[in-house]
Order: sequence, then C-alpha cells, then structure tokens
Amino acid sequence: MRVIDRTSPGPRGFTLVELLVVITIIGILIALLLPAVQAAREAARRLQCQNHLKQLGLAMLSHEEAHGFFPTGGWGWGWTGDPDRGTGREQPGGWTYPILPFLEQQALHDLGADGKPDEITDVQRDGALERDQTPLTMFICPSRRRPIVYPRPRNMLYANGRNVDRAASLDYAANAGDCSPRFYWGPSDLGAASSYDWNTSGVQDCTGIALPHSEIGIAEIKDGTTNTYMLGEKYLSPDHYLDGWDNTDDFGVYEGFAHDMNRYCDYYDTANGIGRTPRQDQTGQLLFNHFGSPHSGACNFVLCDGSVRPISYSIDPLTHSRLGNRKDGAAIDASKL
Repeated sequence: MRVIDRTSPGPRGFTLVELLVVITIIGILIALLLPAVQAAREAARRLQCQNHLKQLGLAMLSHEEAHGFFPTGGWGWGWTGDPDRGTGREQPGGWTYPILPFLEQQALHDLGADGKPDEITDVQRDGALERDQTPLTMFICPSRRRPIVYPRPRNMLYANGRNVDRAASLDYAANAGDCSPRFYWGPSDLGAASSYDWNTSGVQDCTGIALPHSEIGIAEIKDGTTNTYMLGEKYLSPDHYLDGWDNTDDFGVYEGFAHDMNRYCDYYDTANGIGRTPRQDQTGQLLFNHFGSPHSGACNFVLCDGSVRPISYSIDPLTHSRLGNRKDGAAIDASKL
C-alpha cells in the first residue's frame, strides 16, 4: 500500500510582489530595446532614401548620355510637363519630368500626349492632372512620409494643366547653384514663350545643373562631376508634411523651375560666415530655398558622378556653396564637409 504524504506543499502561484517585479523588469527591457528598434528602422529608411537618390541620379545621367545635357529646369512654376514638347529648352516641365522614361515610367510620361505641341488641349490638361496624382516611391523620403496623394489646399493652376487640389509629393530637389534664389511663373502662354526673357533676374546665370530653359551638359561642369551637387533632399517643415500648406510643397511634381523643384547653396553672408547650408527639418521653421532632411546629422546628396553621400548640417558654408557651383574653379577642402 502506497503512503501519501499530505504534508508536502502543492503548486503555488506568484505573489503580488513577484508579479510586480517581473512587470517592472519587462518594462525596463522594453524601454531599453525600443530606442534600438527605432534607430534600426531609421537606419533602414535612411538607406532607402539614399537608394532613391541613386536611382534619380542614374536617371539624370542616362538622360545626359542620351540627349547630351541634363534635364532642363523647365519654364517656371506656372507650367508642368508636356509629352509633345521634347526634352530640351522647349519642355515646360521641370527636371523630374524628362527623366520619367529612364525610371521605367514611359507610360506616365506620355499621359496627355495629343500630337499638338503648339496647342494646349483638354487631353493634355487631363493627362497632366492624372500624372500629378500618381505617386512614385522614388520621389519620397521614407523618413518623412508615405508615397501617396496629399491635399493641395491652394488649388493652384498650371498654364497647361488643371487646378491641382491634391497631388503626389516630391522630397528631392535639383541644384540651382550658389547664386541668390530667384524664380518666376514663366511665359503667360505658348505664344509668349518665343519672346520671353528667360534670364529674368539673371536666373540663367546661376551655377547649378538645372535652370529655366537650360541644356547643361557634363562638359559644362568645369569643377568635375565629383565636386558638384546634382540633387539633394529638400528642407520641409514637419508642420506641413501632410497638408500641402508649405510654399515649397503645395503644387505638383513636374512643374517648371520653382521652390518645389530646385534649391540653392549661396554663401550669402560672408562677413558672418553664414550660408544656405542644409538644415534638419524643424517644427515651426519654414525655409524655402535650403536643402534639408528629416534625418539626424546629415542630408543626402547625389553628386554629378552619380555617387551618393551624406553632407553634414555643420558643413562649412563656403565649401557647401562651392559644391553648388559647377564652374567656379575653387578647390574643395574635404576636411570641411
């Protein structure tokens, strides 16, 4: 016969104190782990952003190889892309438009084609609107927002398009050079384009790679492709990532030369050593002409040789302006990047 010891203790549960200790330890571990997870995610997003710039830079170089010049800066912020007007000076759309075929987006490029380059038709206007409302992943920095359609509450109108009340967005800008910022709406209509003063305010004398009515080839990059900015991330206020009220993010993706499409690198206060250096996006601050980024520490650029590199927010302002000038002949001090 088996003897049962009824005095041995049975299974017991956690006490309240033990449970609280376990919960506290788990909370501490989560608190320690969360920043690491967030940092890993941001590192992945930063790398994806660099890959987007790499794609855009290669498309720009492919355009230059095919046509002998980088994409034009377009006609001004009052115009958008026209599939019937080629890829050079007669193309009113900005730099993003002529590179679409080199991004495997030929069909998007051709929306609105009507075979009438000297006439603005409803077919063309409707195609331009559809194009602006088609998001492209490579135009968006993943640390900032998603590639979707966003509100455009100013409901602005292109000369050759429709009112844009919502549109895809663009987080990258072409280098306009180291001169002071200047932009214009462009000719009032197609007829006025033939006699328009494209160098209003001296904008065509700027030193970047995409300017109004421009056809700038690699041979004109006198300082060398490794020493000249091509494209970079553009500064935006976090207050307006999603609502379309930032003046540099309030229209479509393919407009001519404008704040939305181009940024400057001018060294505008030599006495105090202040320049238009890249800035990290900051709540409550609107900057219309700076390159910039949501990333900490540095802003991503692609140079005219197609290489991508981060440029520190603390870059020497004079060095930054020299990287924006394709032909100043000044040496670049790598220690000041």
